Amino acid sequence: MEAKDELKLVFPTEEYKNQMEEYLQEHFENGEYEIAGDGGLDKLKDFDKWLRKIRNDISEETIEEGKIPSTLFLGVRKSDNRVVGTIQIRHKLTERLLKNIGHIGDGVRPSERRKGYATEMIRLALEECKKLGIYEVLMVCYKDNIGSRKSIIKNGGILENEIPAEDGKIDQRFWIKLR
Repeated sequence: MEAKDELKLVFPTEEYKNQMEEYLQEHFENGEYEIAGDGGLDKLKDFDKWLRKIRNDISEETIEEGKIPSTLFLGVRKSDNRVVGTIQIRHKLTERLLKNIGHIGDGVRPSERRKGYATEMIRLALEECKKLGIYEVLMVCYKDNIGSRKSIIKNGGILENEIPAEDGKIDQRFWIKLR
């Protein structure tokens, strides 16, 4: 079975608490302390606080002041209901998001990489972008992140440019047109 038929995006609920704690731990055990597309779980390290945060993040009325509304989904494998990744859609872009971050951030748990899940999560997230009225989607990844680059390109990403990242690496900026 291809990843295309295997995944669904679901909004996090209490049902996924244990899995998200395991997800976080797996990243930490792999030496990854900053997790893309996780809506801040890596910083909060507390599922209940994180769940409240991402629920508030959806709307301008409830999001923390100065932040941009976003929607976070779990990439869940249909066959066993296992969380394989997370993906976050930012509803609009600030100057900083436009430069180095983009509309979509995603991450796949280390044990589930190289199986096509990131590509499928992005495909599904692009459908959600259409529902939000976002028809030109910016995705950014490090130049040395070959897997992310391939997943973005497979979803129609066109490289606009490369710019210095905040940490000294090189960011590649891709646009995906949905119309």
